[in-house]
Amino acid sequence: MCRFLCYIGPEILLSDLLYSSENSLILQSYKSKERKEPLNGDGFGVGWYTPEIGPTPCVFRSLTPAWNNQNLQRLSEHVTSSCFFAHVRAASPGMRVGEDNCHPFQCGPYLWMHNGTIEGFWQIRRRLRASLPDHLYNSIEGTTDSEHAFAVFLNLIGDIDRKHSTSELGQTLVKTVAHLEAWTAETKSTAPSYYNFAVTDGHSVAAIRYVSDPKVEPASLHYAAGRKYECANGVCQLVDCDAGEQSVVIASERLSEDNSHWTRVAPNHLLTVSKDLDVNVELMAIERRDSAFDLLAEWRQDSRAMSN
Repeated sequence: MCRFLCYIGPEILLSDLLYSSENSLILQSYKSKERKEPLNGDGFGVGWYTPEIGPTPCVFRSLTPAWNNQNLQRLSEHVTSSCFFAHVRAASPGMRVGEDNCHPFQCGPYLWMHNGTIEGFWQIRRRLRASLPDHLYNSIEGTTDSEHAFAVFLNLIGDIDRKHSTSELGQTLVKTVAHLEAWTAETKSTAPSYYNFAVTDGHSVAAIRYVSDPKVEPASLHYAAGRKYECANGVCQLVDCDAGEQSVVIASERLSEDNSHWTRVAPNHLLTVSKDLDVNVELMAIERRDSAFDLLAEWRQDSRAMSN
């Protein structure tokens, strides 16, 4: 599994998030504290938004380990943004290590990341791809279950050029998991799937901490809200601030040892952050279906009703 980080708030330097904190994402790339295997060295990626240029984010990905990529360090010291996604990868067994398989994945205004695995992915891959329209089918460049899940999300969200509400973002993420759950149920596999997904359009963020087996602990996920993320004199911390300076950080692992400012996302919960930085955490309601095609038919019927 992997480690990832989301930030939304006032503009900050990318290096403050990636390198400067006590338990930075770069440190997690070789010394993860909440994984049995501490290494996440199968590539990395960062994505950020520059609204004055356009709605499409810039993405920099590499198959090299994040801890020794000098280009990433140099770039991060000169890039500021109000919305960042960053990811360090530990490739699942059987998944190719290559730049096309590094997160975050991007399409239009959206960025997408995943920490986890879809159990039985190779058994459902054909059916998953068959459910996609041509433009999304052809947009898949890599081989990961993560990018395929992103394509399912994009299919469900509909018109990617239309601005969607924070609620739509979150509920589409839940529907994506429902489809994946229905497909994987058809494989009769008893092993759990881990779905820690995060998605943003540069204005809102939605993330989930989910595992298909309720008896199993999902991969770790935390968030900090209502404070300013600040780095000064070599120390990064979450400090009290005025409302206009507040930020939200979502991370696989807490960036500091001070637990008082961090909240662990409960298992099988959806977390959404609006453009006004309002945070909402709720239990995911996954409706079980015998077939993902039943869910897809319902979604198409709902979509036609909305368009009319």
